[in-house]
Amino acid sequence: MSQIIGVVGLGIMGSAFARNMAASGFDVIGYDIDGDKLTALGDAGVRPGNGPAEIAQIAEIVVTSLPSPAAFHSVMTGPGGIIECGRDDLIVIDTCTLSIEDKTRAHDALATKGITLMDCPVSGTGAQAASGDLAILASGDKNLYEKILPVLKGFSRAQHYIGPFGDGSKMKFVANLLVAIHNASAAEAMVLGQKSGLDPQLLYDVLTSGAGNSRVFELRAPMMVANDYDSNVTATQKTQEKDMGIINAYIDGLNCPAPLFKSTIDLYRAALEGGFENSDTASICAVLEKQAGIER
Repeated sequence: MSQIIGVVGLGIMGSAFARNMAASGFDVIGYDIDGDKLTALGDAGVRPGNGPAEIAQIAEIVVTSLPSPAAFHSVMTGPGGIIECGRDDLIVIDTCTLSIEDKTRAHDALATKGITLMDCPVSGTGAQAASGDLAILASGDKNLYEKILPVLKGFSRAQHYIGPFGDGSKMKFVANLLVAIHNASAAEAMVLGQKSGLDPQLLYDVLTSGAGNSRVFELRAPMMVANDYDSNVTATQKTQEKDMGIINAYIDGLNCPAPLFKSTIDLYRAALEGGFENSDTASICAVLEKQAGIER
């Protein structure tokens, strides 16, 4: 009998996790407050669950992918949450980008019921999640990491054990800092090229073969070329705002200089305020194009 894995939160990332684990041979049971998201996974063989507590009662391991601190705490310790499952042998793999304080609060609360929370954020976009091209930044109990490793391999390309609980989130903050900067630099380069009279597709073709290329440029520049930020969203501006706020607060708490990261904050905020809330973060290119007087 295949191992039963629960997935709570079936947005861009969570739905990809569920599909890939089902394809890897796991018996996947999922839940999301949006029933349509669960229905959409029926063709992948993902069974429907009725809530976090029920899934935690059935599954051997639960993976969570949630959009906000409020949703996270509701699923973990709220009414009908995982904490009410009545089991003392459950492992929860949390992949969210949240403050370490939020994660520690849930970790300690679940521990009183014998439930172990592992801090395992992922590095990668929604497009990468769909193909399983993600890196897992795991932290927590080392022995339990070895136990959950087969599950992590079911929806990721690389798995890293970072250290004690919370260190995975610290590594994620560093990774997301780079993504924010690379995305902004990609948009800036595309706008400079267009302002110079160069064709967007030619810019992409040439720059991806040179020293200035990056994984983020390869993923996001095609959206900039097409001027389409809604057809294949990999991460929304709304989520980006949440993540950047968490990272910025963490940076400030360490009194660590981060001038490049901080210089991008207003650009992402302008995209959010400009109607790109649910568009891909590559839409900062449209903001810069407007500032440059480029019309497409």
